[in-house]
Amino acid sequence: MDVKKTTTSTGFKLSVMTLAIMNVTAVVSLRGLPAEAVYGLSSAFYYLFAAIVFLIPTAMVAAELAAMFSDKQGGVFRWVGEAYGARTGFLAIWLQWIESTIWYPTVLTFGAVSIAFIGMNDTHDAALASNKVFTLCMVLAIYWIATFIALKGLGWVGKISKWGGMIGTIIPAGLLIILGIIYISTGGHNHMDMSQGFFPDLSKFDNLVLASSIFLFYAGMEMMGIHVMDVKNPSRNYPKAIIIGSLVTVCIFVLGTFSLGFIIPAKDISLTQSLLVGFDNYFHYLHISWAGPIIAIALMFGVLAGVLTWVAGPSKGIFAVGKAGYLPPFFQKTNKNGVQKNILLIQGCVVTLLALLFVVMPSVQSFYQILSQLTVLLYLIMYMLMFSAAIVLRYKMKNTPRPFRLGKKNGLMWFLGCLGFCGALLAFVLSFVPPSQIATGSNTVWFSVLVIGCVVVVGAPFVIYALRKPSWRDPQAAAEFAPFHWETQAKVAAPAAAAPAQDQSAASNSQSTNK
Repeated sequence: MDVKKTTTSTGFKLSVMTLAIMNVTAVVSLRGLPAEAVYGLSSAFYYLFAAIVFLIPTAMVAAELAAMFSDKQGGVFRWVGEAYGARTGFLAIWLQWIESTIWYPTVLTFGAVSIAFIGMNDTHDAALASNKVFTLCMVLAIYWIATFIALKGLGWVGKISKWGGMIGTIIPAGLLIILGIIYISTGGHNHMDMSQGFFPDLSKFDNLVLASSIFLFYAGMEMMGIHVMDVKNPSRNYPKAIIIGSLVTVCIFVLGTFSLGFIIPAKDISLTQSLLVGFDNYFHYLHISWAGPIIAIALMFGVLAGVLTWVAGPSKGIFAVGKAGYLPPFFQKTNKNGVQKNILLIQGCVVTLLALLFVVMPSVQSFYQILSQLTVLLYLIMYMLMFSAAIVLRYKMKNTPRPFRLGKKNGLMWFLGCLGFCGALLAFVLSFVPPSQIATGSNTVWFSVLVIGCVVVVGAPFVIYALRKPSWRDPQAAAEFAPFHWETQAKVAAPAAAAPAQDQSAASNSQSTNK
């Protein structure tokens, strides 16, 4: 999610399959599968629905925006800022960064559970995974290890992220699906409630809340738009790669969720533990219990790699925009490796503070769910800004070259932009409803955290923007940051407006002289 992506077309061209695999690697995460496993067969409906109304529109709209500004810095700040102004653009990139900061404790909770399940005693492991003090210590340990690695520079980040993604996500995903197939084909008892059917009971409004979080499963697809110019014949091959990648992603999510549902009854599913419990149950069934700690270590390594990628990504984006004059000099400091050290340290302090909220939540699972919902809300605001900005730019910058364009006219952009916007808006509204399946404590706490969290996070960039000073602007970085199109137009218009005024002044002076 590195928003400082300024990649332009190079001599090397990505194949359709390579880009499709990159899409899968960037989007797929296994930690959320238990949240949908409680729905049984109807989980497939939610995955497909979210893919159609959110995943594909996100990828296609972001591709046009990325190609349109492939030679300019800023990412989502550039895209939204060109349409609505720098203030709103700053809001968009702020949400992208702060969302990832709030998201860390939720994914790290999963990492802590993975560590707990490294032992060989299932009962002891489950008890340890539910222990607040243990979870808190592991969350902080993994996060700060990732931060210190990120401070070493991009070389370290790239190596660990690459291998961690393969070992901790791709291989376990394939293994989980294979285990589910073996289990069912050899006569294992199917614990999934098959009576629910494919179409969910939409009359139960609160049952849609956990399903709305599925939109965040697909979040991050917009960063693949930076590669649109690195594909041969992008107008034909990029959509093909997106469709292939989307189908593979949906298959992994659907089949992986089913695999958990086969082995764990819906009433026993835990958002934080069930993935590890599912693997352990399969290994017991196949009499290879020794493999449980191995998969737990792999998943923990995957969590570290994923967190490391995000620690080094959005923070670098907000850093680049900050150096252009939108953040105080304190946040623009780097270490000897050129890494944005102060932003990473401030980010770490926020993550530590959020992790300490464990002590006031009724359970680890409720904390996990509330923070997950808050990240959904913040990220969806950013997506709604992106979708609407793409439509607005079709009119504000209609003559700007678009190397990758959705349709010859504006109809397809209106369709995909509105589809993505409405999908994001639907998920946004549903995310405020407390889920009936999970004890989140008081509804007052639930609504307070979500509403106050949104107000504070959305309001903060407007306050920072209003307080900005000329001294915040790094001259060298500002020179590299191309002005918005409306800034360029204003500079061109200013001399033109001044000329008639000068003529009028000269005429007035002439009349005075004649008198």
